[in-house]
Amino acid sequence: MTERQAGLRLTGPVAVIGFAVTGQAVSRVLRRLGLEVVVVEDAPTPAQESVAASLDVELVAAPDGRALAVGVGRCELVVASPGVPPRHPVFELVEPARLVSEIELASRLSDKPIVAVTGTNGKTTVTALVTAMLVASGVRAEASGNIGQPLISTLTSDEVDLAVAEVSSFQLALTSTFRPRVAVWLNVAENHLDWHRSFGDYVAAKARIWSNQRGDDVAVANADDPIVAAAAREARGRLVTFGGAVGSYRLVDGGFYAPDGELLATNGDLARDLAHDRRNALGALATALEAGAAREACRLALRTTPPPVHRLTHVATIDGVAYYDDSKATTPAAVIAAVEGFPSVVLILGGRNKGLDLAAIRRAIDARADGVLHGVVAIGEAADEIVAAFAPDYAVTTAGSMGEAVSIAQGFARRGDAVLLSPGCASFDWYESYAARGDDFAAAVHGVVEPGAPRRREA
Repeated sequence: MTERQAGLRLTGPVAVIGFAVTGQAVSRVLRRLGLEVVVVEDAPTPAQESVAASLDVELVAAPDGRALAVGVGRCELVVASPGVPPRHPVFELVEPARLVSEIELASRLSDKPIVAVTGTNGKTTVTALVTAMLVASGVRAEASGNIGQPLISTLTSDEVDLAVAEVSSFQLALTSTFRPRVAVWLNVAENHLDWHRSFGDYVAAKARIWSNQRGDDVAVANADDPIVAAAAREARGRLVTFGGAVGSYRLVDGGFYAPDGELLATNGDLARDLAHDRRNALGALATALEAGAAREACRLALRTTPPPVHRLTHVATIDGVAYYDDSKATTPAAVIAAVEGFPSVVLILGGRNKGLDLAAIRRAIDARADGVLHGVVAIGEAADEIVAAFAPDYAVTTAGSMGEAVSIAQGFARRGDAVLLSPGCASFDWYESYAARGDDFAAAVHGVVEPGAPRRREA
């Protein structure tokens, strides 16, 4: 282990709020350091109780306000897991200096370099690509965050020399010293306004990825995103940009170019070549090369790294209609990016809205002059919002289950269309995760849509 125990100087108990994957990882590391750990879990499962007992940590279940105040009040540090909602009373009870995220604690515990990836869309894809590029270059790198194990587990492993971390706005908001060696901000659009008080707060949280960089640290910014580009002017590390024909790293006429003008790769090198795949590839190239990856290794990784599951994953093509699982698209911006890749679509939209403007999808489609949208199926808690956004100018119908949604989409679809489950919303109204939602869609496609089935067409 390489923990900077002297640098952290923790002696007293540490409170861990939430005891899912991240909370358990934090507790394991803290116990290995010999620290007392108090875990607060509002609804512990028998499995969590068993883990707590095996780690010899105190598990406080569903405390009332007074018990929570007493419990965290005696702790030197309070670590909030990413899934802890902002309405949790711990945010009112603990002063900012004692309340940190897992990535903040992890970075305080280790001197290992971190490559951090954030953005509204593309984080998982870019994290996977950057990791593959570094590994192909001979670096003992490992992906962390949503794509892998928690950062604290990666940084305290003897098998890893560098962590590539997908970091969220929730995690960044609770940082004060987090300092990645290379940090890329891919893009920004409205998201998580059910957690952040405003879009401005969301942007400010994202910008913290660069706040503590200095010297030879590298800030990688999307030059085509005006908000990211503006924030990058305040970055304290060395600034590198990517995007279109204006960034240090450029995409011109299907070629990806380095700052020195060398051709790094072409669209033909991508495992899948959609518009957002190209943007992600360019951001990954810029990030990995600035982190020390070899150019030929980067090209190899582009060819061999598959796109993430549930992000425009092809499920089937039946009777000339292609069905795609894009369940990971939980924001309007992600839906808009998905639609860009197809000449005509039927959309399955909805779920639990995160406080976002779902009508932005309608406005983006209206801006296209090619009649791209042949129907909308509205599902979940946000169904009424979706109907209000698209009716009466587009064919829109609500569905009470995924099977029904696929059946309705089948009726809307014309030969050559793509039916996209691209919800623009979180999954937690009907499902435990976006993965479960995507799996249900795939099962419905294979079970409901059959070759030769009758189709209902628009008049």
